[in-house]
Amino acid sequence: MSGAGRVLSLIAAISYALILAPIVVVVVMAFSADSFILFPPSGFSFRWFQTLVANAPLMKALGLSVQIALVVTLLSLLVGVPAALALEKGEFRGREALRGFFLAPLLLPTLIIGLALLLFFTPLRLTATLPGIALGHMTVTVPFIIRMMSTAFATLPENVEAAAATLGAPPWRVVWRVTLPLAAPGLIACAALSFLLSFDETVISLFVSGPRASTLPVEMVRYVEGRTDPMIAALSVLLIAGTLAIVIVVERLVGVRRAVGQS
Repeated sequence: MSGAGRVLSLIAAISYALILAPIVVVVVMAFSADSFILFPPSGFSFRWFQTLVANAPLMKALGLSVQIALVVTLLSLLVGVPAALALEKGEFRGREALRGFFLAPLLLPTLIIGLALLLFFTPLRLTATLPGIALGHMTVTVPFIIRMMSTAFATLPENVEAAAATLGAPPWRVVWRVTLPLAAPGLIACAALSFLLSFDETVISLFVSGPRASTLPVEMVRYVEGRTDPMIAALSVLLIAGTLAIVIVVERLVGVRRAVGQS
């Protein structure tokens, strides 16, 4: 290995250490036996995991976040996949302008999106409602799905679709029997990403949620505002484990590189 290679490896190692260090601290704190946040802990225990299970507001918010994320994932796929297919396979005037419009939320801070949604939803009485939260999350998930599925559709072999059309299959059958099955890895990755984005969305949820509809990230923010115990660290460890499980499942099913359209 050359000198430049060693330097780059050292920089990469330091970067990874800086990224992973907070996660390591959170994991250690989750098993703390102390009644307040102290690092390193004076002892280790599972007490905060037991306390977490008995915390009704957080458990209720967890169930609500899962339900909302599932609904958002389904609706985002129903909206985003056809939009990506039309933008990638269709030929019409203004296609690139429409693509830019759909992908614009990816360039905006979620703080701006959350404030805009609050101002838009308030007259419609959608704030602090489940439909309002779902629609708010979709402003983030749909652009990601359109971006990823556009890449997935662009990498499909056109000759297979052309062969199906030549054999007499109508366009809708070509899409249903050929295009979508070939793009299945991208669909699986989009579903996983959409679920995680919705489940983890904090800023938009803070703007559009309320006491009657509080998602888990919002409830976590409210909890740490008035308490300094390690229970949120225990919850964070469970969320990290859940996220890793989803990523591993996607990798086992289709492979992450293949899912995002890379060979």
